[in-house]
Amino acid sequence: MTTHKVEQLVIATLGFFWCFLMWFSTAAFSPGIAAHYHLSIKSLGLLASSAIWMAPIGRIAAGWASDRFGAPRTFALLLAGCGLMSIASAFTVDYRLLFAERIFVAIAGVSFVVGIQHVAQWFDPHEIGTAEGLYAGTGNAGAGMGALVLPRLFGTHYQSAFLWMGVVALFIAALYLVRGRAAKTTGQRDLVRGRSGMRDTAFVWSRYIAIALMLAYAMSFGLEISLNAWLPGYFTRGFHDAIQSLGFTGVVGLQIAAGTFAAVESFTASLFRPFSGFMSDLFQRKGWTPLPFIARNLPYAPRLHWLGTSLILITLATSALAIAGLSGSLHLSVAVLIIIGITISCGTGGTFALVPLLFPDRPGTAAGFIGGLSTAAGIVYPLVFAGGSNIHIGYLHVAMFLFVPFVIFYFWAARCERHPEEHGLLTRVFAADEA
Repeated sequence: MTTHKVEQLVIATLGFFWCFLMWFSTAAFSPGIAAHYHLSIKSLGLLASSAIWMAPIGRIAAGWASDRFGAPRTFALLLAGCGLMSIASAFTVDYRLLFAERIFVAIAGVSFVVGIQHVAQWFDPHEIGTAEGLYAGTGNAGAGMGALVLPRLFGTHYQSAFLWMGVVALFIAALYLVRGRAAKTTGQRDLVRGRSGMRDTAFVWSRYIAIALMLAYAMSFGLEISLNAWLPGYFTRGFHDAIQSLGFTGVVGLQIAAGTFAAVESFTASLFRPFSGFMSDLFQRKGWTPLPFIARNLPYAPRLHWLGTSLILITLATSALAIAGLSGSLHLSVAVLIIIGITISCGTGGTFALVPLLFPDRPGTAAGFIGGLSTAAGIVYPLVFAGGSNIHIGYLHVAMFLFVPFVIFYFWAARCERHPEEHGLLTRVFAADEA
């Protein structure tokens, strides 16, 4: 059985890695696309945010579908559909049509919650943090791989890249459909399927702790995906002269340099995500509960404290990125990106080390809500980044006006010493069902 669950983890991770590669492949070529179609900085911000448009509702639907129909079927369908649209976009010459097609390809980003549900059906509670961290961290590396490798392989010929990625996606879809298994046991699979109704969805959506975890994921993964989409354009515009002084000239040179710097955050966030899952497991084993206000007596209380610590660090690191940019130092900005990547990984890994434990009978529905609605932040953040009078100051605006309230709400929701998942809107309506 151990060998079999490892195989399912590998299949889920491979599918997610390729979906992430496709998801942010547009961002990897954004300098070249912007130069070809003469896009303004506002249009560049719109292009960056568009990669996230389908994720909120798409992840919610995908989470429900993975509970209802099983992760292998759902994941294979996503890979095949996005792969075919990626192939179609390789032959498009009109920018409006290309924009629309790439939005459809960005549906690949909803695959995350499908894999989360899949992995949760195979691993035990004491190892769930590490398993989910390995899945998500390795898969997330697809974004960094795209920013780092794709411009070097294809230059400004994004059409060839889109074609190649679409073809490979079709092969991975077939592999997932043939080798993927929905759950460790039939009884477990049937239990999850039976909890995939509209009432169960409403229950999850109305829990205060679920809302808090959704905001926590908006702070971590929402920030990660917004930076994946935004950073290539940010470095091109914000550090144009500094990049040229390093010897990178022309559109191709700027694209390669900007993609390399942008990949720093993505790779760091990906590589440290398994570490974050491990730290959540370690907090749990050691019983560490260092933060005030957050519950200390719950079976999973240490995991709540690890996540709370991570959210504070994310807020501080995002503020530091604004300060680094305002200083005009390219080297300092890249160094801060490394720190941001680490703190993001702590938040993402910490969040989904909790989700399967809080909602074990509704893993896909919970993952869809928490991992889906939170991605709307990835739409908002690039617009804030591009909307300020200074291209660097937007990071500080996000930290102060969004992250600080999110952290306060998380502390409030995680304060309950008796089953936080029982507290929420319409509690009396659902009390009879849960009894």
